[in-house]
Amino acid sequence: MSAGTIIVTGADLAPQALDLLKNFEVVYAGKTPTEEDLIALAKQHDPVAIIVRYGKVGAAIMDAAPSLKVISKHGSGTDTIDKVAAKARGIEVVAAVGANAAAVAEQALALLLACAKSVVELDARMHAGHWDKATHKSLELGGRTVGLVGLGAIGLRFAKMADALGMRVIGFDPFAKNLPDYVQSVALDAIWRESDAISLHCPLTDENRGMLNAATLAQCKRGVIVVNTARGGLIDESALLEAVRSRQVMAAGLDSFAVEPMAPGHPFQGEKHFILSPHIGGVTSDAYVNMGVGAAKNLLAVLERASAAA
Repeated sequence: MSAGTIIVTGADLAPQALDLLKNFEVVYAGKTPTEEDLIALAKQHDPVAIIVRYGKVGAAIMDAAPSLKVISKHGSGTDTIDKVAAKARGIEVVAAVGANAAAVAEQALALLLACAKSVVELDARMHAGHWDKATHKSLELGGRTVGLVGLGAIGLRFAKMADALGMRVIGFDPFAKNLPDYVQSVALDAIWRESDAISLHCPLTDENRGMLNAATLAQCKRGVIVVNTARGGLIDESALLEAVRSRQVMAAGLDSFAVEPMAPGHPFQGEKHFILSPHIGGVTSDAYVNMGVGAAKNLLAVLERASAAA
């Protein structure tokens, strides 16, 4: 007999996660589920849990599932879940924090290096038959300052890599404690003022939405590099476009965007000095397993507590 239904807002889940959930019926919503899709599935199956991979889970979906006890994020960012609505309905929200830390930190490093070393631009020039050795100069990162906004599992993993490159690492995170000695904790305005490169590693909240904007970009050193593998909403995209065009920002390496998937004709497309990837920082074979297992374990823990309390 099934212990209940779990809806996955995606098309699949790692086999290791499914092994943990073998007592449940698992229903997949597909790769790009709409709110209407999820409401219909919730009404049909009345799930006890939802694992969130893609799409948003708001109040209407919760109300369509009276047995829902837990919403478990397949990853660390819970901004796609209406946490206020969940709390009001006694539904717990949990996240697989740190499950994709290595993957995302490596993507941030790849984007930083690609920006500093003009990897994409030089590759295109070489394939077109050019040899720019006499005219090109890359940026050396050793000895320069990288400013991190967010010092959780991903930020600290990236900080260790930056330290290994010989960079000075400064960071802002009001919640971080017991930082390693190679990370200097600073106020947010010092990140803008002192950094040669800035990398964002914080969750998106109402308070920090658009934190990198025309005003804060103007405070930065001329020629700063901007890397974002966190959430697109942290950046005012029109302000960043202007800053890159004016060369206030030397280059931007972005793995997340205000609206995803990126719509055709987005202003960043075809623009020089933007290196773009489709929010795949956390998408590695290892992270896929880690996030699935983490999401499964987290929801099982909540359901066990609820069962014990009943």
